[in-house]
Amino acid sequence: MEVFKTVINYVLGLGSAVFVPLIILILGLIARMPFKKAFMSALTLGIAFTGMSMLIGFMSNAVSPASEALAKNTGINLPALDLGWTGAASITWAWSYAFFFFAVVLIVNFVMLVFNWTKTLNVDMWNVWGKALTAYLVFFVSGSLTAGFLTATVQVILELKMGDMFQRHIQDLTGIPLVTVTHIMNISAVLLMPFNWVLDQIPFFNKKADTNALKKKIGIFSENSVMGFIIGLLLGFAAAYGVSKSLNLAVQIATAMALFPMISKLFMQSLSPLADAMSEFMKRKFKDREVFIGLDWPVLAGRSEIWVTAILLVPVFIGYSIILPGNVVLPLAGIINYSIAVGGLLLTGGNLYRMLVLGVISMPLYVYSATYFTPILTSLADKTGAVEGIKRGQEITWSSIEGPELRILFAEAFNGRVLAIIGAVLFLGLFVVLYKYMNKLPVPSERYKEETK
Repeated sequence: MEVFKTVINYVLGLGSAVFVPLIILILGLIARMPFKKAFMSALTLGIAFTGMSMLIGFMSNAVSPASEALAKNTGINLPALDLGWTGAASITWAWSYAFFFFAVVLIVNFVMLVFNWTKTLNVDMWNVWGKALTAYLVFFVSGSLTAGFLTATVQVILELKMGDMFQRHIQDLTGIPLVTVTHIMNISAVLLMPFNWVLDQIPFFNKKADTNALKKKIGIFSENSVMGFIIGLLLGFAAAYGVSKSLNLAVQIATAMALFPMISKLFMQSLSPLADAMSEFMKRKFKDREVFIGLDWPVLAGRSEIWVTAILLVPVFIGYSIILPGNVVLPLAGIINYSIAVGGLLLTGGNLYRMLVLGVISMPLYVYSATYFTPILTSLADKTGAVEGIKRGQEITWSSIEGPELRILFAEAFNGRVLAIIGAVLFLGLFVVLYKYMNKLPVPSERYKEETK
């Protein structure tokens, strides 16, 4: 076991920009791609992930201090420290059972592919820690390690089925064939779906409102860089930065917004040859059966709707943390809530109006979920000592924790709470409804009417 841990730790230490492309290289060779072509696909994917990670980090480093300043201007003092996903990941990997979830992910995916219960091959092994985190959260609340493993298994199944249901929508949004996203953050679409149905009944929300459609209405103001500049300037003024500092923030966000689409093209350049090779391989071996490549969410990061939504919701997130009674966390490291933005993008097809409304409606869930998870993550951090520079007993959490509804409902259900059991059953029922809904729904480019003047 120790040898296995050492090997896995070494591979994980390479980082997702090396780990995932390595898997892609192996898949390409299995699909009989020439080594040169497979290597270039893998290398380009590594470059795409590295570039996107740099941009996301650049964006977060620009926005987080402004968010902190905005919060400090209110004079609030909330005790739980928001470490974001990086802190949660480092804590989770220190749990003694974390490495077992590689086997859980691989076995479940293999069985589902063999029995044709999914078309998705999840190669996003980097995010195995998310399944381990779910297991620990359920184990902490219920006291049952078995319940933790069962819930993590359910999560793996749901991620694969989300890969299936969202694939054609992701292909339409990105232009990348046979690629999908298997990240748990997509599950936010389950609870957003009923609210989206309500918006279906309002004519205003049934017109194209992605950034491309907005270009016809507001011209230059819909350009990624201009939108980023305006949003950054407003955020800077809200944080009382002053003119100079606000302008610098505006240019930083404009820079990131302008570069996101450029980096996203590298994903298409790297994955399209692999998709073609995998398609031909499946036709030869499995009688025209399709297989989708499941990846992390940054393949969608070139869609500017994600960033416009996430940044515009920053003041909303902080506002909720101030006014909601019982909250203990000030969103900082997790202030850019990708869960709402990515789930909203896939559900609405990039309709900015809907994404913003759905974000405002659902944001309190993340505030209270972060409060709920505070003693759990604090306990794990104290046991493992995985977070350097944090005093023992310091409350820590993750303000935009992904899939909180799934994790809380199953944790409390296995704890014997009747309402949680009912809630978990209803949640799974809604997931089935979402699955059918997304399979029937037209792809984003065909979904909404163009607004006539």
